[in-house]
Amino acid sequence: MPEFLELLPPNQALQILLKHILPQSTSETIPLSQALGRVTTLDITAPFPLPTFHRSSVDGYAVHAGDTYGASESLPAYLSLQGEVPMGQTPGFSLQAGACALIHTGGMLPESANAVVMLEHTQIARAGEIEILRAIAPGDNLIQMGEDVKAGEIVLPAGSILRPADLGGLAALGVAQVPVAIQPRVAILSTGDEVVPVDAALKTGQVHDVNTTTLSALVMSIGGIPISYGILPDQASALAEAARTAIQECDIVVFTAGSSASTRDLTSEIVNGLGKPGVLVHGVNVRPGKPTILGVCAHAGLPPKAVIGLPGNPVSALVIAWLFIVPLVRHWMGIQSPLIRPQVSASLAVNLASQAGREEWTPVRLVRSTDGFVAEPIFTKSNLIFGLSRAQGLVYTPADATGLHAGEMVQVYLI
Repeated sequence: MPEFLELLPPNQALQILLKHILPQSTSETIPLSQALGRVTTLDITAPFPLPTFHRSSVDGYAVHAGDTYGASESLPAYLSLQGEVPMGQTPGFSLQAGACALIHTGGMLPESANAVVMLEHTQIARAGEIEILRAIAPGDNLIQMGEDVKAGEIVLPAGSILRPADLGGLAALGVAQVPVAIQPRVAILSTGDEVVPVDAALKTGQVHDVNTTTLSALVMSIGGIPISYGILPDQASALAEAARTAIQECDIVVFTAGSSASTRDLTSEIVNGLGKPGVLVHGVNVRPGKPTILGVCAHAGLPPKAVIGLPGNPVSALVIAWLFIVPLVRHWMGIQSPLIRPQVSASLAVNLASQAGREEWTPVRLVRSTDGFVAEPIFTKSNLIFGLSRAQGLVYTPADATGLHAGEMVQVYLI
């Protein structure tokens, strides 16, 4: 077969893949305590307003604001102490004109009161009488009922990734069970006659299976469930059998190695044999990771599933997974928010050459300086995993550039 039919820009290749995959619609309901990082499948609405009552935001005295007008340290207002607001209970009285009530942070405002004077702006004049040393306006030092959310308001739309603050909000609303998208099962098929399990003693010419570990970790970090199908020999029959099993049991299938055109290249043929349309992209205009395969297969009456062939070199495989598998899993789970990759600005430490006409991602180490961060490129080969392990991020060089210059400000995408 030809080496590469056409090298596509990564983003174009990704869009070709995603347009063939529909976001899944199956959901499950799980306890709130287990929902961190999961994706909502329904709009979640507030069953009641938050707060459910007018509450004080400070320790002080509940008052009628008009009773404090003109008050100052030199000419205080004097209010009778009507009582104290018990925490966690409804006040058993309505505040009278010319009176105040001791209230604590979070306490419920008594009926007819409309403001709270901070404790430090008062002092006890005598038993049962309080000096008010500062005038306040209606609503001062209060949290109004429904100020956070209103009853019936959509607090989390479908497709939201649940963060710690989101879980706290749901807890405040008494939402104990959450409808979320099921987690995609991502099959990982590691191939290569030279690859052996992590716990095996290496013989001459052998390497440990790095890709299953790194890809599994990446999949888990974005909410998927990695399923390893072990290490497969470079034999068409063994690969095809494992692939048929994987595509029936999982939602996404990932091969490592076997995607570079050679006499041992079997991945594209196997992908095409799994179902239509088969291989959509063979070759991506990016370094590292040029020999990437993106395909979609509808196998045995099942809905179309993404099948990805990654380069075998660990750095290439992980960078390509970061570029393609991360957005694919998000799309599959129906996440609506845009993919925003964390990044920082840094000054490039040295000139960084690149091949014109190809996008490039270079591992960099971040070093603090008096002016911010300095990005030090790590010049490593794509089969040396510690080159990426020592990096804190990746610097992007666009295809129309021949490199980046020392001292230039660049965006470092954190990994």
